[in-house]
Amino acid sequence: MTQKTLSLSRVSCPLWVYKAFPFLRWWPMVDKTTGRADAMAGLTGAMIVLPQAVAFATIAGLPPEFGLYAAMVPAIIAALFGSSWHLVSGPTTAISIAVFASVSPYAQPGSPEFISLVLTMTFLTGLFQLILGLARMGVLVNFISHTVVIGFTAGAAMLIAGSQIKNFFGLDIPRGTPFFQTLALFVQHIGDINPYVTIVAAVTLLTGIAVKRWLPKVPYMIVAMVVGSVFAALLNVNFGQPMTHIKTVGALPSGLPPLSMPDFSFKGLQTMLFPSLIITMLALTEAVSISRAVATRSGQHIDGNQEFIGQGLSNLFGSFFSSYAASGSFNRSGVNYAAGARTPLAAVFASLFLVVILLLVAPLAAYLPTAAMAGILFLVAWGLIDTHHISVLPKISRQETVVLWVTLIGTLIDLEKGIFFGIALSLALYLYRTSRPSMENVLPDADPASDHYMPVDDQPECPQIRFMRLNGSIFFGAVAHLQQQMQELEESEPELKHVVILANGINFVDLAGAEFLAEQARHWRKKGGGLYFYRMKENVAALLQKGGFMRDIREYNVFPVGVRPIDILYNQLDKSVCSGCSNQTFAKCRIASQSAVSESRIQHAVVS
Repeated sequence: MTQKTLSLSRVSCPLWVYKAFPFLRWWPMVDKTTGRADAMAGLTGAMIVLPQAVAFATIAGLPPEFGLYAAMVPAIIAALFGSSWHLVSGPTTAISIAVFASVSPYAQPGSPEFISLVLTMTFLTGLFQLILGLARMGVLVNFISHTVVIGFTAGAAMLIAGSQIKNFFGLDIPRGTPFFQTLALFVQHIGDINPYVTIVAAVTLLTGIAVKRWLPKVPYMIVAMVVGSVFAALLNVNFGQPMTHIKTVGALPSGLPPLSMPDFSFKGLQTMLFPSLIITMLALTEAVSISRAVATRSGQHIDGNQEFIGQGLSNLFGSFFSSYAASGSFNRSGVNYAAGARTPLAAVFASLFLVVILLLVAPLAAYLPTAAMAGILFLVAWGLIDTHHISVLPKISRQETVVLWVTLIGTLIDLEKGIFFGIALSLALYLYRTSRPSMENVLPDADPASDHYMPVDDQPECPQIRFMRLNGSIFFGAVAHLQQQMQELEESEPELKHVVILANGINFVDLAGAEFLAEQARHWRKKGGGLYFYRMKENVAALLQKGGFMRDIREYNVFPVGVRPIDILYNQLDKSVCSGCSNQTFAKCRIASQSAVSESRIQHAVVS
């Protein structure tokens, strides 16, 4: 479906319809080709989520089936009402850990009271997310830099791989063990590696790599899992399961998600209010970061507000269908994109296939080795690491490189805090850069018809007037730097009285900046000169006018386009200083010098 066809399909509906039902925007793209690709990606995603959902529910302190329920209804709602074409929602490691930590102090994990509070938390989380989306707070997404996304993606990919080390090598590492502790335990127990389990995982991994490289049109993940399962079965037949110790996913509970009711009592809502706020920010950060990470590869534009709304609706609906808080899943989203998903219909297919699997073929999951799943997830994790940008970044920016590694290492230490550290550092470095706006010395073009200003380079400057191009906003964070710059300028040039600011690079001035400009104007006027502006933007001039700061700056000191400030200010220069100056910076200086020489010659001739 071409973009032109898609655009024409939107003409028939008002804009509000697409905002209320965002799936109508991509629905015209669905055809046999995309449907087939989405179905295959959905089938792969359904098979991937089976063991994960059970594990995540266990981490959250819930019965195993609740993880499966969280991968059904919430995933469908988020796909239909979100903005990302590849984000798949469902249970996640970070949310599962946070749910257990938040609710376990109030009820016994797994008990009816615990489940009731979890459902209440899910409802409140969805409500908060929906409110933020409707309030158009999606702008918060813009504060997550691309470097932070790369670091977070790489860190999360390493966490995925780290969580599968025990399944890949057949080691007994407790679930939920931190990443670096997992590596330490792996080194300590390297002699306990199970060769049968490891070879099943390796065969699965190598099969996936080979199929992906030489048979790109074939769903390599499904092929790899089938090959891994068959190979594991052959090992068990030849050596026996007591010898191989190859574990499988095991039989799963079957059935549709039952209807549920959160605890809407005052005590329940009060108890879960603050924990829900924490889960809200964590879930939104995960979902938006993952959707942006995938979007950098797919080239899609992400609407943060719509993503907030989609996540909110998914958790609101999920709370009534036995689901705990869901968010964007790195595992499933990465698999979804890598498997060739074309539209959000892939996430819908994944949920529907999951229902079918649970209803019809749940017992077959008993033949799927966890080692094969580990091999597939190793391959997915490697695909999520942006090795190109990670290698290029140190050549471009040292500060961005620091942001990358702080985010990556922080994510490995603590998933939910790592990205916050990266965002905070990224914003801090940005504020540091913007708090030091550049001030470049320039000179007017010698051509009288030109209004251009050229860098000073090695040209001599006038000791009485200085032209400076200021690039950056003048706000509270930049005032101290600018004050220091002006003070150093004044100390180095004792005869300086006039300062002309080329203001077309000033985009914004706040109250502190306006007061600084007014104070500078008063200061230079007391010295017998003035502070002047050339090509000031209308919004900046309007702000200074409304705030009354133009009384100090003086409107006639703000020169518009087409006016050459030097033509006006030259007559205000101290001619006694000019007479002893040999710089001849401006054309008028040279003309005046030539006139003085000619007059001197005439006087000398008269005297003679």
